[in-house]
Amino acid sequence: MPLPDGQTGSDAPAIDPRRHRRVRRFFAGAFLHVIFWDIFMNRPVLRRFRPPAPGRWRLIARRYRALAVEMGGVLIKLGQFLSIRVDILPQEVTSELAGLQDEVPPEPPQRIIARIEADFDRPIGRLFADFSPTPLGAASLAQVHEVRLHSGEAVVVKVLRPGIEALVETDLLAIAQAFGWLKWYRRVRERVDLDWLADEFSMVTRRELDLLAEGKNIERFAADFADDPQVLTPKVYWDYATPRVLTLENVGCIRIADLAGMEAAGIDPAEVADKLHAIYMRQVFETYFVHVDPHPGNLFVRPVTDPGAPHPFQLALVDFGMAVEIPERLRSALREYAIGVGTRDAARIVRAMSDAGALLKNADLKRLEEAHEAVFKRMWGIRIGRFRDMAMDEAKYFLREYRDVIYDAPFQFQADMLFVVRAVGMLSGMAASLDPDFDPWGKTIPYAERFAAEELRRSRKRWREELAELGLMSFGLPRRLDETLRSLQSGRATFQTALAPDTRKAVNRLESAVRRLGWMVVAAALLVSGVHLHISAPQGAADSLFIGLAVVAFVWGLRKG
Repeated sequence: MPLPDGQTGSDAPAIDPRRHRRVRRFFAGAFLHVIFWDIFMNRPVLRRFRPPAPGRWRLIARRYRALAVEMGGVLIKLGQFLSIRVDILPQEVTSELAGLQDEVPPEPPQRIIARIEADFDRPIGRLFADFSPTPLGAASLAQVHEVRLHSGEAVVVKVLRPGIEALVETDLLAIAQAFGWLKWYRRVRERVDLDWLADEFSMVTRRELDLLAEGKNIERFAADFADDPQVLTPKVYWDYATPRVLTLENVGCIRIADLAGMEAAGIDPAEVADKLHAIYMRQVFETYFVHVDPHPGNLFVRPVTDPGAPHPFQLALVDFGMAVEIPERLRSALREYAIGVGTRDAARIVRAMSDAGALLKNADLKRLEEAHEAVFKRMWGIRIGRFRDMAMDEAKYFLREYRDVIYDAPFQFQADMLFVVRAVGMLSGMAASLDPDFDPWGKTIPYAERFAAEELRRSRKRWREELAELGLMSFGLPRRLDETLRSLQSGRATFQTALAPDTRKAVNRLESAVRRLGWMVVAAALLVSGVHLHISAPQGAADSLFIGLAVVAFVWGLRKG
């Protein structure tokens, strides 16, 4: 695992062995739980012996929450992400993890003051006219206190927790080892560059420990949205900033999860959901610089009291330690994907995924198009608040109709989009909380129309060039037609064919049934042999071996079928 920038082996934070063992043990237990109960026991015969999933996952979530609250660090961030995925995760999991938004215990003020004084090499009283010992917020890596400058300005100071560097390095080591375990699963290994993913995760997480870099991120984001009065970003006070201390304008107000507070201020949460969606659409598809940690503690709604103002509120974003730039190679593909969603063009979506490198080389593009068309047909217009209620029925349908696509899993994960995908996932859950009637499909259409119009304007010149090239090619058409006819006459012509969708599904089901039948025959033969050996030689060991192999063949047949 690479060290943070500028660190050598001698000055890198020490790993906490005891913490490392505990985190690694929890991840190992969770992996074994999934392998046994959700993979091995998830078979037509065996699954009836499984305990109910909600109870099992609630217990795991409860154990994780206790571990994260006790140990802090990167574990808190992971739990916060999972706690707001109310759109896809069961309520038993999200409710257990929800408290992680508020349960991070603060550092004693004496330790925070000591870190500030050490960084500036002067007493706290010479830096600030006033320092509030009670933190405004205590996050996993840092906490924020109200202070007042000698000039009279009321601001906030963000300070890294003392010793957090060692905790982060310990957690990253355990997570890297968990990625290593995933390499044993071929289907994951073929689709994800796990080494690259671990390095990317480590790099972005360590970047959060440099508050000067966060200040630069804030100013870049502010410049991107300088023309939008509804977006509020804090001013950076560079004279009071170090890599471990950052002084900012106080933009805190109503937390975005406080629906009652918004309604009391006359603000419609549905409008907040719309604006939040618009801000992130602009980041992902226009500025390509994304604030990727939009949990409720980092988003505030500020009422606008001016009666002549065009909007009743501003959205304030804080904590830009996790901000990433979308790579050049993915930008056009993302816009194509948005156009495909907005126009319900399945072929365009699959083409965009292919251009982005998100599909394996052997992916059946036609079958993927059919699956996306089915998604549009069955899910278009569904409000986000109903996604979770419909998830089980829809999963059964797609498992039945598109089992070949799901089993083949022709996707490969784009590691450099890890945190953007994470942010979009968090926003999906937040939108469901703010407005259960939020329509993600309809909200995408205006962007798709605009992107398509821009693409049309850019493409006019290219179209003219292609038409000219087509004209030149047409002069060679008679010669090519003559060559084709000669190939047909000589028997050298070849043709490519493809099965119709219904035929392909029938063939896939037949192949599955044949595989299952073959393994059942093997299992029956082994079982009969084992019984025969037991009758003829009751004291022998061969009968147990054959019967054991029969059980293995039976289970394997269920899995492969």
